[in-house]
Amino acid sequence: MSIKILNEENRIILRTKNTMYVMEILYGKYPVHLYYGRNQKNPELTFENHYCAFSPYYDEHGTKFSPDTAMMEYPFFGMGDFRASALRLYDSVGGTNITDFVFRKAKKFRGRPDLGGLPAAEGASETLELIMDDPVTRAELHLYYTLFPASDVISRSFMIKNKGKGDLELEKAMSLALDIPKGDYDLISFQSTYPHERAMCREPIYQGNRRIVSRRGSSSHHANPFFMIVDRKATETRGDAFGFNFVYSGSYLDEIEKDQNGMIRAMVGLGEESFHYLLKPGESFTSPEAVMSYSSKGIGELSRNFHRFTKNHILKESPYPLRPVVLNSWEAFYFKINEEIMVDFAKGAAECGMDMVVMDDGWFGSRRNDRAGLGDWTPCPELFPNGLGAFIKRVQDTGVKFGIWIEPEMINPDSDLYRAHPDWVISCEGRDRMLSRHQMILDMANPDVVQYLKDSFDKCFEGIRIDYFKWDMNRNMSHAVSPYLPPERKRESAFRYMLGVYELYRWLLERFPGAMIENCSGGGGRFDLGMMSVSTQIWTSDNTVPEDRIFIQYGTSFGYPASVMSCHVANRRSEATDPRRMDFGYAVALGGPLGYEFNILKVSDEVKEKMKQQIRDYRRYEKLILNGDLYRLKSPYEDGCYAYYYAKPDNTELLVYYLQVKGDPKQRTHKLKIANAIRGVTYRDTRSGLEVSGDDLRRGLMIQADKDDAYARIFHFTLYGSSLKY
Repeated sequence: MSIKILNEENRIILRTKNTMYVMEILYGKYPVHLYYGRNQKNPELTFENHYCAFSPYYDEHGTKFSPDTAMMEYPFFGMGDFRASALRLYDSVGGTNITDFVFRKAKKFRGRPDLGGLPAAEGASETLELIMDDPVTRAELHLYYTLFPASDVISRSFMIKNKGKGDLELEKAMSLALDIPKGDYDLISFQSTYPHERAMCREPIYQGNRRIVSRRGSSSHHANPFFMIVDRKATETRGDAFGFNFVYSGSYLDEIEKDQNGMIRAMVGLGEESFHYLLKPGESFTSPEAVMSYSSKGIGELSRNFHRFTKNHILKESPYPLRPVVLNSWEAFYFKINEEIMVDFAKGAAECGMDMVVMDDGWFGSRRNDRAGLGDWTPCPELFPNGLGAFIKRVQDTGVKFGIWIEPEMINPDSDLYRAHPDWVISCEGRDRMLSRHQMILDMANPDVVQYLKDSFDKCFEGIRIDYFKWDMNRNMSHAVSPYLPPERKRESAFRYMLGVYELYRWLLERFPGAMIENCSGGGGRFDLGMMSVSTQIWTSDNTVPEDRIFIQYGTSFGYPASVMSCHVANRRSEATDPRRMDFGYAVALGGPLGYEFNILKVSDEVKEKMKQQIRDYRRYEKLILNGDLYRLKSPYEDGCYAYYYAKPDNTELLVYYLQVKGDPKQRTHKLKIANAIRGVTYRDTRSGLEVSGDDLRRGLMIQADKDDAYARIFHFTLYGSSLKY
């Protein structure tokens, strides 16, 4: 697990626990890619160039090297590689955007590079730095490869500096590029719409260019930046699988291109349509980081690589030893809240064993509906006659923690803030301003706006103990122009906006160190590694219908761990009155940190008792859900049922799920093979008392389908006679 720079061989080898990455500095000038795959002790790798007609080459090397047919480490625009490029730079002096850099030196250092105000994975072991020069523009490029060995993850980013005398314009900026040798591969991506986020899509990769893109100013509900490239025959347990993601929350581009020789180029970055950056002499730009991983043991192991990486290097640690089981006010009351209602709500939550009440939208300014008040972060005196602090203390005195909803990035035209500062919204001069959900977007690229928000929240919550913030973001970005920035920098607006957002998140974490942040964007509209770096968990989707949530949580599980997926039982389809549906909703919600969305003031005593029991059971499983390894057994797209399990790392505890969306009139039997069960031992299900050997679990746990819809079975197996310890 190291980086080796072999100067005599012009080779560089990067190793993680199970993978190896090899490049060569061809002719001492051109970094070319040789290998990314499972670890090998003494690999015999040689550079091969499959020259094709019409592909340019350098006269001094002849057809032995053409950028158009070689596997390149980092491809540039306009220099003879006709495939998608990673970097395009416009030179104002020369008037061209031909981009070409030549290798100068390689070095390695402990830890990782500083990405400035951008989010970054923590706990890196070592970084390779390639330094390259452009002799025409005098720009200097630094490519970074940072290792996270235990997770088998390599992160990629770059820094470019203008060391010339004229302006440079960064027109395309991809943080990661990887060329994969010829083969038959599928693309697995996660695209859909609000509120059916991250639907899994698997399709063959054919010759041509395929893009997964967001131009919305957010990672979006519609196309998640995480994707996989897998062998055509790869399964959960077998086959080569490559995975990619982006530690960023704004517009992005994933680009996958299969060339004329069958090679595949995968890239992740800011792209070109929604990004542009001016570099004046002496200025530099640092890209967000992208991450990649490889598994030779199938899609499931690749998922677990990303789960470990996210839990250990991305996610903020919860300030609480156990995640709070929350009761949110939104689906109970919408905007119709006041002090007495919320205090009674808290009493009901405490009675049922919940840990926290979250007061959602409608508590501030003139906010009685979604048409007014956003931006005016002042508690409404009519709702809280004795002040917000006195009200919150009453809630906390019931025995529960207190959480509150905020939407810092947005503003209603009907607000005191907009009347005072119409120039503080994202807008394009001379163009009609547009609304979405009756709101506009504050210009987070403007430092005065960010400072206003800091001052507002500082004053609003001064002397008050806030236990939890639900940070929401409820529209996408149109006319993405900052009035604050000068004309030559207005195309940087969307990128600088995200820097302002991250700054405010970091301030909130520092100002309220005891509070947990749950991120939300109409549910899962910013379900990405950038948001995970500044929050403990994310509201997975506004869609709380269990039948839909199964598919949402299934797709999400490929790239993200259960510990980040906030999952609630809600009263969308009589979950509070139909015992079967409530059990089913709860079983689905056990896919992550648990919460509820009921009007607890109107449910029966029987439902309250059921909630108490559900929460007691959840506490027995919580550590396994949050810390265990996930193994998918059946896809919900097949047979109408989803099956999976969590395993403690030593396999002494197993939590097995069978979730059936549609009834099966034939009541067929499904065999769930629990490969992690330990041979020669006996497991006991703490829910039913069932005892079964590890060998039998490995052969298959037999589940008979139910004839009716919305059916669930859960088994919590522990070693017979053992006590649970983590």
